[in-house]
Amino acid sequence: TPPDDRFDVVESDHRAGAAAATRHLLSLGHPTVHHLAGPDTSYAARAREEGWRQALADAGVPAPPVIRGDWSSASGHRAGLALARDPDVTAVFVANDQMALGLLRALAEAGRAVPDDVSVVGFDDVPDAAQFQPPLTTVRQDFDALGEHAVAVLAAGIGGAPPSAPVVVET
Repeated sequence: TPPDDRFDVVESDHRAGAAAATRHLLSLGHPTVHHLAGPDTSYAARAREEGWRQALADAGVPAPPVIRGDWSSASGHRAGLALARDPDVTAVFVANDQMALGLLRALAEAGRAVPDDVSVVGFDDVPDAAQFQPPLTTVRQDFDALGEHAVAVLAAGIGGAPPSAPVVVET
């Protein structure tokens, strides 16, 4: 659900992170960037999709159809099998690192090398991202900063402060 102004909100800048990932892939010379999105019921997934769409629009590039997963590596693998069959897919922005892991496996099974044949960027920077094969390029969420801000906002609320403006943590 979207943020509700009756409550305090602390979140990562999902849109900016997704836009940066998309611009990075375009800067490598890819004609477009495909998107393996999270569930459309997820606020974060929708915000990341908006950032991806905006970066493509800013570059004058039409957005290819979105493929949706459920945040799991299994759904990334299923989506990756379809993406791997399309020779026009050379760049994929994935809405989280778990789905990116599944995508990497599907691309490898199809004989498509990352990053030589397909460039992939995930989102979250999970601790194991560097251990993926190949290591995953990913947008880093600062979970420590998110936690610190959340605790500060909670303490202020316990102290009687009204809801504050949303706190958006850079990616």
